[in-house]
Amino acid sequence: MKFQNWANFFIACIAFVAMTMLSGCGGSPSTPLATPNVQTSKLMYGAPIAFYVGVTQLNQGITLNATMCPNLIPVQSPSPVYLAYSCTPTGSGTLVFTATDPSGKVILTQNFTIPDPQVTLVTSLGTVVLDLNPNAAPKTVTNFLEYVSFGFYNNLIFHRVIPGFVIQAGGFSAGLKAVNAPLPALTLETPNGLSNLTGTVAMARTSDPNSATSQFYINLSDNTNLDYVNSSNPGYAVFGKVSTGLDVVNAIGQVPTTTIGSYSDVPVTDVIITSATRTR
Repeated sequence: MKFQNWANFFIACIAFVAMTMLSGCGGSPSTPLATPNVQTSKLMYGAPIAFYVGVTQLNQGITLNATMCPNLIPVQSPSPVYLAYSCTPTGSGTLVFTATDPSGKVILTQNFTIPDPQVTLVTSLGTVVLDLNPNAAPKTVTNFLEYVSFGFYNNLIFHRVIPGFVIQAGGFSAGLKAVNAPLPALTLETPNGLSNLTGTVAMARTSDPNSATSQFYINLSDNTNLDYVNSSNPGYAVFGKVSTGLDVVNAIGQVPTTTIGSYSDVPVTDVIITSATRTR
């Protein structure tokens, strides 16, 4: 990635622009801006983003890099005054875009924020917002977001409610009808530094540590007994937390339950997830 002359690169230092290439995010730049600018709300974990550099060519020996972007690649630019590069962030937090000269000296640095992904559950008892942690549980978060993306959780129910313990969903529709999870089972991501504390969300599984698919639960109390202990007792993978709507979670945790066939702790009246949508 090289500039034809140093002047072009210094133009880039004052005309660097980063923007997302997500649907509905607006138009592409047509002229260089005086200062670097980015709308960070449009930068998303796991979604392609683009960096537009305000030059037409790179000088000999200049390299561009972005943290959390191991595959920064040149792409077709929408404007003749910009070079364009694309990547898909592999984490959340501060992303640092840098330009380095042939000696290894960093000559341009720009920071951007990739927010934690967020999913909003609209239920028959209210709305719950989940903030996910891809840095601690990347495979689990990606799996959950995939289910959300194709509407898998819409119209499913919280089929297991145990006061003071957990509420669980992701495996049954109204009337306790089992649904098949279309994605393969996950490799358990414990220990990952997250604990089964009140308001955290984690994956349900069978006795097989690597059996989690679509079912998840929200902790109603500090259930540290569900955390990783050792390889013989690997625990359950926490991958996020409730940021809004813990009162709704607690209300779900208090609904009357019954036993239906071999299933216990089933709400007498269905608590339905009417929609699950990625909102960040």
